[in-house]
Amino acid sequence: MAAWHGTVAFVWSTLAFLYLGVVFAADPEHAITYFDNGPVRLFFFHDTPSAIYHDAISRNIYISQDEGKTWDRADGILPGDAAMFIEHPFNNRVAFVLTDTFTHYRTEDRGKKWVTFSVPDLVAHVSKPLSFHSDPRKWKYTLFQGTKCIQIPWGERCQDVTYYTQDGFTTTPEVLQDDVSHCQFAHSSKDFQPDVHDDLIYCVAYDSSAISDSRSIERSRLYSSTDFFATRKSEDLGIGNQAKGVVTFAIMSKFAVVKLKDLTPSSSGDMLLYVSVDVKEWVKAQFPSQVRLQENTYSIVESTVHTLAVHVVLHDTKAIGSLFVSDSNGTYFVESLKDINRNVVGYVNYENIYGVEGVGIANVVANAQDVAKWMAAKQLWSVITFDDGSSWAPLLAPSGTCSSQTCSLHLHSVSDTHSYGSVFSSPAPGFVMGVGSVGAMLAPYEESNTYMSTDAGLTWKMVREGPYKFEFGNSGSVIVIADDQQPTDSIMYSTDMGHTWKTYNIGIQFRVKGLTAVSDSTSQKFLLLGQVMSQSQQPSNGRSAIIHLDFATLGRLKCGPDDKELWYARASLNSECIMGAKQLYYRRKANADCYMGEKLGPESHDDKCPCEDYDYECDYNYVWYNDVSGDGKCIPLGPERIPNTECTIGSPNERYMGLSGYRKIPGNKCEAGIRKDEPVSKYCYGAEPAEGEVVHLIHTFPSDIVQREYVIGSKIILVRLADLSVWQSNNEGHTWVQKFPEERFLAFYINPYSPGRAYLITDTNKFYYTPDLGRYWYAMNAPSPPNSFGAKVLHFQRRSEYIIWIGNVDCQPGYENCHAQAQYSFNNGRTWQLVENYVVDCDWAWDEPRINSFKILCKSYENKQGSQVFFGKENALQLVSGTNANGFAEKTKLFDNVAGFAMFSQFLIVAEYLQTTGTLDLKISRDGQTFTSASFPPGMHPDSHSYRILDISTNTIFIYMTMNEWPTPWGNILKSDSNGTYFGVSIENVNRNNGGSIDFEKFAGLNGIAMANVVTNLAEAAFTGRKTLQTRITHNDGGTWKALRPPSVDSLGQKYPCLSLSCALHVHGFTERVDARVTYSSPSVIGVVMAVGNVGDALGPYIDSNTFLSRDGGFIWEEVRKGPHLWKFGDSGSVIVIVNDEEPTDHVLFTTDQGLSWLEFKFTFDKIRVKDIMTAPEGRSRKFILLGQYPGTAGSVIVHLDFSSLTHRKCLMDVKIPGHDFELWSPSEERDELCLLGQQTLYHRRKRDVNCVVGHTPKAPNNIVRNCRCRSEDFECAFNHIRNRDGECVLIPGASPLAPDDSCRDGEDYWYERTAYRKVVYSTCEGGDRIDQGTQHPCPDIEVPDHATYGHRAMFWIMVIMISFTITALVVAWCWYNKGKMARGAIHLPEDDDSPQSGPGVLATMASVPWFLLGLLGVAFKYARDVSQGYRARRKRGAVSLNEDAQVLHIEDRE
Repeated sequence: MAAWHGTVAFVWSTLAFLYLGVVFAADPEHAITYFDNGPVRLFFFHDTPSAIYHDAISRNIYISQDEGKTWDRADGILPGDAAMFIEHPFNNRVAFVLTDTFTHYRTEDRGKKWVTFSVPDLVAHVSKPLSFHSDPRKWKYTLFQGTKCIQIPWGERCQDVTYYTQDGFTTTPEVLQDDVSHCQFAHSSKDFQPDVHDDLIYCVAYDSSAISDSRSIERSRLYSSTDFFATRKSEDLGIGNQAKGVVTFAIMSKFAVVKLKDLTPSSSGDMLLYVSVDVKEWVKAQFPSQVRLQENTYSIVESTVHTLAVHVVLHDTKAIGSLFVSDSNGTYFVESLKDINRNVVGYVNYENIYGVEGVGIANVVANAQDVAKWMAAKQLWSVITFDDGSSWAPLLAPSGTCSSQTCSLHLHSVSDTHSYGSVFSSPAPGFVMGVGSVGAMLAPYEESNTYMSTDAGLTWKMVREGPYKFEFGNSGSVIVIADDQQPTDSIMYSTDMGHTWKTYNIGIQFRVKGLTAVSDSTSQKFLLLGQVMSQSQQPSNGRSAIIHLDFATLGRLKCGPDDKELWYARASLNSECIMGAKQLYYRRKANADCYMGEKLGPESHDDKCPCEDYDYECDYNYVWYNDVSGDGKCIPLGPERIPNTECTIGSPNERYMGLSGYRKIPGNKCEAGIRKDEPVSKYCYGAEPAEGEVVHLIHTFPSDIVQREYVIGSKIILVRLADLSVWQSNNEGHTWVQKFPEERFLAFYINPYSPGRAYLITDTNKFYYTPDLGRYWYAMNAPSPPNSFGAKVLHFQRRSEYIIWIGNVDCQPGYENCHAQAQYSFNNGRTWQLVENYVVDCDWAWDEPRINSFKILCKSYENKQGSQVFFGKENALQLVSGTNANGFAEKTKLFDNVAGFAMFSQFLIVAEYLQTTGTLDLKISRDGQTFTSASFPPGMHPDSHSYRILDISTNTIFIYMTMNEWPTPWGNILKSDSNGTYFGVSIENVNRNNGGSIDFEKFAGLNGIAMANVVTNLAEAAFTGRKTLQTRITHNDGGTWKALRPPSVDSLGQKYPCLSLSCALHVHGFTERVDARVTYSSPSVIGVVMAVGNVGDALGPYIDSNTFLSRDGGFIWEEVRKGPHLWKFGDSGSVIVIVNDEEPTDHVLFTTDQGLSWLEFKFTFDKIRVKDIMTAPEGRSRKFILLGQYPGTAGSVIVHLDFSSLTHRKCLMDVKIPGHDFELWSPSEERDELCLLGQQTLYHRRKRDVNCVVGHTPKAPNNIVRNCRCRSEDFECAFNHIRNRDGECVLIPGASPLAPDDSCRDGEDYWYERTAYRKVVYSTCEGGDRIDQGTQHPCPDIEVPDHATYGHRAMFWIMVIMISFTITALVVAWCWYNKGKMARGAIHLPEDDDSPQSGPGVLATMASVPWFLLGLLGVAFKYARDVSQGYRARRKRGAVSLNEDAQVLHIEDRE
């Protein structure tokens, strides 16, 4: 019996336990609150159950004090008042609600009670109008940014004003600073704790010289104050007066950051970052040399306490860039990740994993080249870092889901986020979730699944098919997910780290909009934001719902010690270390059925690990490079700067201890182990020297250099060798890398219209293209191999994607149908369309907007059969044009037979072959449609002489007409009028060599100045073959020429023995240069000219010549060095380098005072025969490249010379500061007015005797002072005239002058007979001696006004006077009214009527009466002018222009 009773008791107790267990393991609970609109903010006060729901549409605030279970509208805030909600970041009890009025609200008890406060101005239109102090003791210290507006006659003028309060707005705030864009406490971040005054405030404001309606960025500065701006200090950031153009100030983690706009004229929108960790010393953020920060192309992204992270757009498209991370001081940045994704609003796909140091996930664009080239759809893939961005690897796909090496896991990131807060992680240690896909790239969101990692992203598993919103609660003991694609009535949750999932039904149909929990993920309660579907909506409820989910009702016990495990954050399965230390966390075991009762953080950070390779990254100015073998290393971008105490002996084998190229990853805690950051021994010659020293490096190449060029706007140099290899330097020749060794390159091209675009042409139809200054190269396919007929392979125009390719077609062995074919592309080679077959050349018609930018001109053979190789004159060359309107299927034949054509910005010039006479006719067009024949002086027509177009830079055409051929060629330079049709002789007997080079060159930067060499012994030269040359110079665009004035003494101070009147300076020209790119002048050094020559009666041998320099455009010359030299200008002429040009040498000479003194720098022990000098074409660099070879050896040599450390002082350009480093000068034509081409222009140039770096120093614009009176220098010989020995223009024997032109233009009353002169087209002179105007004649058909007209005019004047006085009376009355004399009920206050600033009144109106009278005179003058112009217009309709080219081209001659 007892046993039975015992059994019954056991059974009953077991049943009771099971029953109670079922009751204990209950479902979660939920509560639903309905709202009319969704929230713009759904916010939990940190670590509290208090939540805020801000409805921005109805402008109401709702408060919950129980983690969102119940909600009430905020008590104390008027309905419809809440425009903006702002929480206090350093006090979780305080928040503010701002309105559109002067009255706002604050709470100090998490929304239970709200009180009003008032401010003097409306809230400014900025994202953060409130700024707070981070010190808990000063949490009431707040800055408020408002906008103050005043009425002005044409509207209102507004400026931002910052106010401050020290009592949390208990009293009215006081003005801190007027006219600001942003103010912020220095103590505004918990991580940023500088040792400075507690009340230090920074403001970005306009300087005192900025007028109220001209707040330009140039006047924006950073100011600071410790007494709430009772006094203020302008922060110079260590750069003095240049610290202007401030855009913003911000505190990021432990860094203070100032963003400035580079205000130098050549910056092209560049931005500068200055960083400080103590706001005492500021340093400029240094990015790798190839990186430029430009406005709206970079952003500071989520950063750690150790580094700043900056995303920089480096592609043409704004949606792809690179991630750069700084050192621990925020100064030196290195590239962390290429091609990182960015959406159109600037969100970057990069996120640090919460709570675990060094771990982050990013999305990169796998097909970046396609996106950059033709805006292809992005293909994204995800990568993860465990070392704070030093290295990245794909996300490991769940086991068994990948079958190829390119397969990995990819996750959707912040750029297309579907949730609140962090996209991937939460405060639950090691827990990471995401929506994505497994494969070669990221699938669309709707095709993705939901994945989870419990080890901070090291391994992953799929937890549900399809995309879900997710959230972690209670340190990961509860995970909630909700369907993110379809309407649903339930959620799913897991209490075992995602191993199993349970469904909980909410009871209504809704679409999930958001899912969140208390910010520290310790609570078991969640908030689900949903949009209620129509079938579940009740009439009294809104469409938006907050669903409160409570998992505390599951009845789980609190976790004990046995329910927890020790978890290591790790970078790999084989190591327990991450960022050089063991990060240990306690967290709940997966199978423990309990809840966590406390927040868990890292247990220890002191267990440090030995350093390994992965604990290091490339140091500043070093980049990772994979060599041919696949081994990677960090290589330098340029010379290394060394201390002054090193490398002082001068021995070639001297060494110093320099950077290894590696640095420990900022924040990494490893110790001992591998020490890759220790200094290494280096040779001194490869380092950046102390101030005053020069760096050099020598590179040898296995073959001769046949092509070399800078990529425009960069430090990139491309070199092609005779062995068909291409080499690239990213640092102006300091280091070199061979590009694509497996390829054979026939040429490379730099797009002149698109800086950074270059093309490498192989011997197949494959070519390589870079859109980003050689940073990345992409292989592409052309429609055919490059042509072998001598035509340029590629042609460009201003639309950078438009290119023409000319290649070989059907050129197989046998040459049966081999010919050149032209194809065009509007998308940089993605697709091609045929232009024409059997072409000799094709090019874009023009790049001017007025001309059809789609038009292409081609010179092609008429008979398109057989092999083009064997074509001769019997197959006529036609000039055809076509557009893309019909895919170039239909073409227009412009000429039946041409010898050639040339296109310029203003002229199209065609040499037409006249088959009937066997001669050439030169045709000129200014619109590409109508052509006129050019007219030449007798005996100088191209039908009997070869010609070459020299220049069109001054709106006229210069042509060289060969008058004597081989073996002693020379010719005349002819110059056209403004329409390019009537050519006159500018200078005779100009020298030419048998290769076609001509001794004629215009100076860069100064229009109208040119030099030429003329042959003076024509008869003797024709007989002996030996020419006697003399140099001539023109300062009026070829109107007159004269000899060069010789210097009085040579470079040694000895007088020149000039005994004859013909003694002058003569210089060698193009005909003796190996490289045609070597010029007298540089556009970066206006007015400075160098040449090799001699003083005497004629030009002597080159080897006996000396080196000369002029600083004023060739007026005054001085000998600066004995012997002939090559030269090159650097840094806008602040450094000039010359080198021996006749024999091998081991040194160069350089000057910093433009030839007053020279220093020698020896760069080798084995002498080199230098053939050329290169430097960046912009002329701002101090780095030079010598090109040459060792005598008697094969191959070539490049010597890199860096003069950057000669001085570190930057030039000062500020006309307001005495002693600045620039001076004004003006080109002179030996006249009192200092004019050139009828205009006095002042230029800034660096003073000769100062030693400073010009670089990007902002220069004042050239100042056009005025136009000058016309003098004889402003005129040239008219058509068919030539200058005699006395310099006068006379009619060429046998020629006839142009017929008189009696047409009247531009409202002129008179026309003038022609003379022997015409005005130089480019001259802007006015008045003076007009020797181009002959006898004056009145223009015909001038009508005499009749009496009716005069009567009308009398009535007109009566009306003008009456109306004017009426308006004046009304003005007087209005002003009197405004003064209050007629205003009813007005209260008049005493005013100082004598104040010069008093408002407009009767006296002011009367004072304007003289101006009124002047206005009547102005009306009279205008009326008379209009009447006279009306008569002229009627008369001109009957006039006929006799200017032939004006009739043909429909363009009036501007002469």
